[in-house]
Amino acid sequence: MPPIADIANILAAGSQIDPVFLDSPLVSDEGLDAALGCQLLAKNETANPIGSFKGRGAELFAATALRSGEVVVCASAGNFGQGLAYAATRRGHACIVFAAKTANPVKIAAMRRLGAEVRLEGADFDAAKQAARIYAAANSLRFVEDGAEPAIAEGAGTIALELHRTEKFDAMLVPLGNGALLEGIGTVLRQLAPATEIIAVVAQNAPAMKRSLEASAVIETASADTIADGIAVRVPIASRLDYLRRCCDSVVAVSEAQIFEAMRLTHRHLQLTVEPAGVVGIAAVLTDPWRFAGRRIATVLCGGNLSDQVRRRLLALA
Repeated sequence: MPPIADIANILAAGSQIDPVFLDSPLVSDEGLDAALGCQLLAKNETANPIGSFKGRGAELFAATALRSGEVVVCASAGNFGQGLAYAATRRGHACIVFAAKTANPVKIAAMRRLGAEVRLEGADFDAAKQAARIYAAANSLRFVEDGAEPAIAEGAGTIALELHRTEKFDAMLVPLGNGALLEGIGTVLRQLAPATEIIAVVAQNAPAMKRSLEASAVIETASADTIADGIAVRVPIASRLDYLRRCCDSVVAVSEAQIFEAMRLTHRHLQLTVEPAGVVGIAAVLTDPWRFAGRRIATVLCGGNLSDQVRRRLLALA
C-alpha cells in the first residue's frame, strides 16, 4: 500500500500550517436543528483567505514535501489550486494549475490572483488532471495529485482534531471528492474516537467514488454532471481506495435538489453562503432524516467559492 495519512503527523501539523487556516469556527443554530431533526455541529471552513479547507493540506504539503524552488503542477476544480498557489508561492515555488474549460470562473480568477499560472484543458476535472500529469512528466516537474499525497490528507485531518478536542458527536458527515478530506478525518476519528460513525457523501450525479468504494475497485463514470464541482470526480484514485474504505462506515449520495435545499438552509439559518460541495453533509441529513433523528452530527462546510450563476440562484431561493 502507498503511504497513508499518519496520526502523528496530524498531531504535529499545526506548527507547519498558516494559522489563518486553523481553528475554524464551529457553528450551529436551533432553527437549523429543528429543520433537520438532529443537532448539527458544522466547522465553517469558508472564512479563510482561500474560502475553503484546502489551505490546510496544501500548507502542510508545501512545508514538508517540496525541495527548495521546486515547481509544482496540479489539477483542480478551483479550491485545491487556490490552496496550493497560496502555500507554494509564499514559499518560493512556481505553481501551475490545470483546470477544465468549464471550471468556475470565480475560482479560476482566484487561483490567478494568488499567483498560479492557470491552464484550461479538457471538458471536466479528470480531463484537466490527465493534461496536468502529461505536462508535468514532459517537463520533469512535480505533479501534485490532491487525494494521493499523505501530507494533504494530514493537513485536512486537523479539522477532525480540532473537533475532537472540543466536542463529542455521534457521527461525522464528510464530503467525498478525491478523498483527502475523508482520509484525514477518518485517520483522526478511527484513532481518537473509534465509536464515531463516519459517513462519506457524494453527489448522485457524480457516483464514481461511491461505486468504487462499494465494489473495492475503480469504477469510472462517463460524466460527473453535478453542480457540486468540488466533488465532481469521474476517475477515482486507485491507490487510495483500500484505505478510504477503512476511513468510513458507509457512503451516501445526495440529489441536486437536496444540495440546493442544504445551501438554502445554511444561508437562512447560519447566514453563510456555502458552495454546493460544501453542504453535502447537510444534504445527507435531508436525504435520510430518520437515520440522523435526535443524534448529534458533525460536518464540514468545506468551501464558499460559488460561481456567480449559482450565487444568484441561491439568493433567489433564500
